[in-house]
Amino acid sequence: MEQKILNYITDQSPDRHGLLSEIHEIICKNDLSVVAVVEPMMGKEMIIYRSNHVMKYALAGLKNYMSLHVLPIYGSASLFLKYQALMPKAKFQKGCINFNQADELPLEVIKALIVDCSTIDLKKVKEDYLKSRKPASSN
Repeated sequence: MEQKILNYITDQSPDRHGLLSEIHEIICKNDLSVVAVVEPMMGKEMIIYRSNHVMKYALAGLKNYMSLHVLPIYGSASLFLKYQALMPKAKFQKGCINFNQADELPLEVIKALIVDCSTIDLKKVKEDYLKSRKPASSN
């Protein structure tokens, strides 16, 4: 594990170390398209996972909870609903899942979520969306 990421995790309260480390490993092992860095997002330092230079996931230990940002669920109602049903104890937002402890985020479910999201190319999704929004040229 890169030193900045290890430092980020060990700077969290000790009861979070194992869970954050396991989630980090699940992301890195199951979505080989991502590169992880520690950077600020929304005014807080987080582990950001980029694919094709686009943020795909982020993992954060915040003051009162932890958060796993999963941008592919923001654009896929079916993925969002599937995993919301599989993790009823977690708090789902548009593109993130907030949690306080491990039982809210079962690791086998997180692994399945990352595997499902690993094939989604957010850069291509954005490009396709922008192309669909352009008005047809008239001759």
